[in-house]
Amino acid sequence: MRAQFVLSEIGVGLRRNLTMTFAVIVSVALSLALFGGALLMREQVSTMKDYWYDKVNVSIFLCNKTDAATAPKCAKGAVTAQQKEQIEADLKKMDIVEDVHHESADEAFKHYKEQYSDTAIASVITPDQMQESFRVKLTDPEKYKVVATAFAGRDGVESVQDQRNILQNLFDLMNGMNIAALCVMGLMLVIALMLIVNTVRVSAFSRRRETGIMRLVGASSFYIQMPFIMEAAFAGLLGGGVACVMLLVGRYFLIDHGIALAEKMQLVNFIGWDAVLAKLPLVIAIGLLMPAVAAFIALRKYLKV
Repeated sequence: MRAQFVLSEIGVGLRRNLTMTFAVIVSVALSLALFGGALLMREQVSTMKDYWYDKVNVSIFLCNKTDAATAPKCAKGAVTAQQKEQIEADLKKMDIVEDVHHESADEAFKHYKEQYSDTAIASVITPDQMQESFRVKLTDPEKYKVVATAFAGRDGVESVQDQRNILQNLFDLMNGMNIAALCVMGLMLVIALMLIVNTVRVSAFSRRRETGIMRLVGASSFYIQMPFIMEAAFAGLLGGGVACVMLLVGRYFLIDHGIALAEKMQLVNFIGWDAVLAKLPLVIAIGLLMPAVAAFIALRKYLKV
């Protein structure tokens, strides 16, 4: 009987404040969709870092005859065979070095021709202008500076480059988008909480006579407050459900179909459905608990029983 009464009161409250309830659902859905999207964006950046950092190398470019005439770091002349042997031996002694590959000038020129064969600059570079290099794979790509400190400025070395820098701008952009999404999410969350408080306030005011009678017949404060809390929780649950649908539809159209980024950007390792599904319970839980807690706090001020 009590459960039936609570459910009937929830229905009455939702019907009386239909427009405000709809506004709560929309604001909660948008804020939680942005929250879930920010979590997925962070996981996407992490996935891409793990994927690409495992493939990039540290490149140690050696001086050639052209560099000896133009580059200040190669003022002592082109790299000698003894210097190359010493550099390779020192690299292999380092614990953080997993693999060392020497690329000759001829190999570098061949790769250059393969990459730019269809462009106008294909004939600009000659084989003698290409630099020899050591491609160094590290056990931990974050320790690039150890290699840079050890070899930058050494005789025969023109430069030490970390290929991660090529990707860092992309990661910085994605992190910036993630922060922007979190800021918008925070704003939408504040709006949702304000709407929840106002909805509870209006609902409590419109039913002040009923709650007064319930108090006179001995109903507890928790029993009187329960319909209002459940109304807010139900609206938040609907908003969380809408947010989950938005995340699933967004993943489907952005990556698999529609825009189909997975086909257009095959070099990018996108997050899978398991990552999206793992975030849905958290979105639902927040959508359910956040309005309920906000309503409970609001009732202590606006529902004097």
